[in-house]
Amino acid sequence: MNQLVRRLASVDALRGCTVALMLLVNDPGDWGHVYWPLEHAAWNGCTPTDLVFPFFLFVVGVSIALAIGPRVEQGADKGRLMRTALKRALRIVLLGVAINVLAWLIMPGAHLRFPGVLQRIGVCFAGAAAFAIYTKPRAQWAAIVAILLGYWGLLSLGGTLEPFVNIVSRTDFAIFGRFVYLIDPVSGRGHDPEGLPGCLPSLATSLLGLRAGQCLREEKIRPLLIAGAASLLLGFAWSLVLPFNKNLWTSSFVLWCAGWAMLALALFHLAIDRRGWPAVGRRFGVNAVAAYAGSELMQILLPGLHMQDPLYQHGFASWITPLAGPYAASLAFAVVFVAVWWVIVYAMDRRRLYLKL
Repeated sequence: MNQLVRRLASVDALRGCTVALMLLVNDPGDWGHVYWPLEHAAWNGCTPTDLVFPFFLFVVGVSIALAIGPRVEQGADKGRLMRTALKRALRIVLLGVAINVLAWLIMPGAHLRFPGVLQRIGVCFAGAAAFAIYTKPRAQWAAIVAILLGYWGLLSLGGTLEPFVNIVSRTDFAIFGRFVYLIDPVSGRGHDPEGLPGCLPSLATSLLGLRAGQCLREEKIRPLLIAGAASLLLGFAWSLVLPFNKNLWTSSFVLWCAGWAMLALALFHLAIDRRGWPAVGRRFGVNAVAAYAGSELMQILLPGLHMQDPLYQHGFASWITPLAGPYAASLAFAVVFVAVWWVIVYAMDRRRLYLKL
């Protein structure tokens, strides 16, 4: 069996395209004027933007399969591998918390929040690494099934999926109090789309990536395509009784997003690794942490230094809005924001500078 143990440009490219999309949807010029594909679903449902974060967590699992899987098979010290993974996960979590604290200190009207995107990435990285190091494929599949069915049961026991009163939001509010993403001004209840209970189905997303990564190592592309299509069908069928919901990371949402991610991974591999197409997005992919964390810092500093509105109004809205409307102006700002970060990661790649936590 021909095992792929080298770094695959297709995986870097898929990760990079995902990060670029993260920056695009997170940085419009005007949040009041955003084209619908670049917005999250208000609650139930799934827009193209809702796929972005699950894609990243899926690629986390793929990367673990490519980086840690061969070392386990070669008999590396499992305890040492796990300690290394835990240290990296902790650094990612702490970076996320530090960014949230900085936002609270600098941004006007911001409140302190403990959960976050990087925090969830760190937790899922640690969990998926543990499964890669200590378990066999059968146990990983069993864990995926148990997590998805168990989480469905948990949501059902909660009695409702409605905002702020579902069991996930209530649990996060009980743990973090007002240090969550959103507080309902009427009821005083809180909700966080990256809270603790949602880490379980998010881990399932990374575990599906772990299994997909193993298919990639073994060059089993046809089974990967079939699995992607099956995941889409199962996820859609499940959504008829358990709606897609990114905020709660419902089990149907896990399968729906993983299905698209499997198909994307297979297509990227066929196009880039096998046919030699350009690895578009690779430079974002090899410096994913630098691009995402750096863009978050820029999101904080621009409004914190009162530069965001003047920059947007004079550089974009004042002349684009009369020509093409406010939605085009807002999108243009986001595109330029991504382009600025592409220049940064391009320069870093040329100088072989890679931020590794």
